[in-house]
Amino acid sequence: MKPKNPCIVLLSSVFIIFLPSLISSQTCQKTCGKIPIKYPFGTGPGCGDPRFQPYVTCSQQQLTFSTHTGCYTITSIDYNNQVIYISDPTMSTCSCTQPSKGFGLDWDAPFSFSDDTVFALLDCSTTSSPIYRAGGGNNSTFPMCDSQGASICSLLYSCEAISRLSLPISTCCVYTPVDLGPSFDMNLEKLQCTSYSALVGFNSQETNPEGWKYGIGLKYKFNFNNDYPELCASCEKSNGVCGYNNSPYKSFACNCPDGLNTTTDCFYGQSWSHGSRFLPWKTGTLLIVFFTFFILFAFM
Repeated sequence: MKPKNPCIVLLSSVFIIFLPSLISSQTCQKTCGKIPIKYPFGTGPGCGDPRFQPYVTCSQQQLTFSTHTGCYTITSIDYNNQVIYISDPTMSTCSCTQPSKGFGLDWDAPFSFSDDTVFALLDCSTTSSPIYRAGGGNNSTFPMCDSQGASICSLLYSCEAISRLSLPISTCCVYTPVDLGPSFDMNLEKLQCTSYSALVGFNSQETNPEGWKYGIGLKYKFNFNNDYPELCASCEKSNGVCGYNNSPYKSFACNCPDGLNTTTDCFYGQSWSHGSRFLPWKTGTLLIVFFTFFILFAFM
C-alpha cells in the first residue's frame, strides 16, 4: 500500500490544529430574558468576570443569583449604582406570609448588602431570641432591633396576610444588613424567628405597605478600587462582550459577535474588504486556510 504523501499528512495536521480557532467559544449574549447583561455579569462560562460567574447565571432566559441559602430570581440590575435586586420566594410580603429559613451571602462572594435594603424579622421569640439580648460581651453576636423600625413593624402587621397570624408587634424586629456580621448570614432558626420581609424602597408610599418595593439589594464592585477595566471598555466599544478564557489564569478575553475571542477588541487591525474590516483572528484564519490548500495542491 502506497504511503500517504508526508506533506499532505503534515498540512492536514496543521489544519486540524488551527480548526478550533474557527469554532472557538460560545457567543456571550447581551441580554438574559428582558434584563440587559453588562460587565461584570455574563450569560455563561467565559462571559463577564470570572469572580461573578458562579453567583449570577442565565438559564432558559432566567437570570438567577445563587448562594448557600438558595437560588433567587434577579428582578433588575442598576448598573449606574452597581446594585442587583433579587426576589426571595420564601420571603413574606404584605400579600403573603410564609415560613422561611432566612437569607445569607457566601462570605467570599463579591457582594454586600445595599444601604437601602431593610430586613424585618417576623414572629420572633421575645424571651429567647438573641436579637433581644442586651449588648456587650458575647451577647453582641446578633444585632439589637432598630428602634426606628417600630413604624415598619406596625405597618407590616397591619397587612391582612400578617394580621391573620394574630401576633403582637413586639415579635417583629427591624435592622439593616450592615449589622449581619462578618458571615453576612441571617439564620432565622438561630434567631428564633419564623419569617422575614425585606424591602428596598417605599415607592413614595411610606404609610402603605402594599405599595412598598419588596426584595433584596446587593452591591458589587468591579475590583478593589472599583475602576471599570480599560480593556473591557475598549471591547464593548467594538460591539464585543467582556469575558475570560478557560485557562487557569482566567485572563481577559473579548467575545466578538461571531463567537470568537480576542485579547483586545473586535476591530483591531486595518485590513478592509468591501467596507468590512477583517479582524486579526479572521485574517489569520484565512491565511492559514489559503496557504494550506495552496501547498496541498502544489505537492499533489
